[in-house]
Amino acid sequence: QVQLVESGGGLVQAGGSLRLSCAASGRPFRSYAAVGWFRQAPGKEREFVARIGWSGSITDYADSVKGRFTISKDNAKNTVYLQMDSLKPEDTAVYYCARHGGGTSYYSAITYDLWGQGTQVTVSS
Repeated sequence: QVQLVESGGGLVQAGGSLRLSCAASGRPFRSYAAVGWFRQAPGKEREFVARIGWSGSITDYADSVKGRFTISKDNAKNTVYLQMDSLKPEDTAVYYCARHGGGTSYYSAITYDLWGQGTQVTVSS
């Protein structure tokens, strides 16, 4: 059974950094078309944060995190990372990694077919 498990969340002050990890068990990440990170704040819809292609050479970011967040992957460790720098209080949310299920859109949550349980990120001002 394939599973995604996020870790690395926590409480950090504004301006600080965190690195989230998404470990896959079962099917290797290198065989996925893409893996994405999403986040969901209380009372808000789940929103796209970043995605990375199967080779790791293609990355894409939401405008709100561009220049501050970096997505990467280590196929040997079957893990995708999200390095988050210069964190802001508005980055506070539960962060999820997900496997892209196919199609041409990478920005909508409905195109992802496997999700982790999420990890809480809280940024204090």
